[in-house]
Amino acid sequence: MGGFVPVIHGRAADRPDEADTLSNAREIAHALERIGYVSDIIEVDLDLTALEKLAARRPKAVFNLVESIRGDGALGHLAGAALDHFGVPYTGAGTVAYIQSASKLMTKHVLQSAGLLAPHYWIDRAPPKEVGKVIVKSVDEHASYGMDQKSVVDAADALAEIANRERIFGGRFFCEEYIPGREFNISVLDGEKGPRVLPMAEMTFDKLPPGVLPIVDYEAKWHEESPSYQLSERRFGVEEAEPALAARLKRMTLDCWRAAGLAGYARIDFRVDETGQPFILEYNANPCLAPDAGFAAALGRAGLSYEDGVRAIVDAALNRAAR
Repeated sequence: MGGFVPVIHGRAADRPDEADTLSNAREIAHALERIGYVSDIIEVDLDLTALEKLAARRPKAVFNLVESIRGDGALGHLAGAALDHFGVPYTGAGTVAYIQSASKLMTKHVLQSAGLLAPHYWIDRAPPKEVGKVIVKSVDEHASYGMDQKSVVDAADALAEIANRERIFGGRFFCEEYIPGREFNISVLDGEKGPRVLPMAEMTFDKLPPGVLPIVDYEAKWHEESPSYQLSERRFGVEEAEPALAARLKRMTLDCWRAAGLAGYARIDFRVDETGQPFILEYNANPCLAPDAGFAAALGRAGLSYEDGVRAIVDAALNRAAR
């Protein structure tokens, strides 16, 4: 082992989810150093000059944490594209898969083409009234940006709420069928034998106050003082308690991994309705790797250390480059 493996990010410091990226970058850089690499933390801006200079330093690989540039998730893929241009290996999925995962609408197309079940969605037109409730989401932003308790509305109000959120947050919004039920976040780690589904985490909402919707919105992810953050809990054990459901989730997770062309590591988010039918909400080609986040928790549940996960992600990047 050894060599230079820097960590790149494109955070905007004025948002909690973006500020968290810098803390995450520090943790990963420290982990890289503990397992024998030399590391550094480099911020990427829109002109991409930092990546041109970085390529000249001949890194063994780059740990890519760029999810957005200047706060715009639609620009996050530019870092991988530049590294491809300079011939530098980097962690996670390749540029095409990353672009598709960064857009929820492209994600929908990928899932539909593969025959994988996902909630119905609408953009620029009203959903049928018989749909009932829909949830309004940003097309290009992740980390639940632009999502709150008022994001779930009647189908008849969907277009007005889409316009409202585009006015407040900018960017494009759409709506999809709201699936009441359970929520699972399933982490996948690449390895020599292919993708490994880590222990499955269910987000539980049993302790939420009456009237609070069981969704992982922006407040639940990033506002530590909020009831949604404090009372939404992660639980493992579905493999032992409900093996049939776990087997179904695992099969859909691996089908999604292959259909989306994912690599290195990823997280696939599900809703499971009252009949036990899983729906894929989205897949994330660059999920949060903070030590207290879901991916790290799944590593620990699998008996792997944080350093084991970082090492495996870098190894996958080097193996992909070698192929």
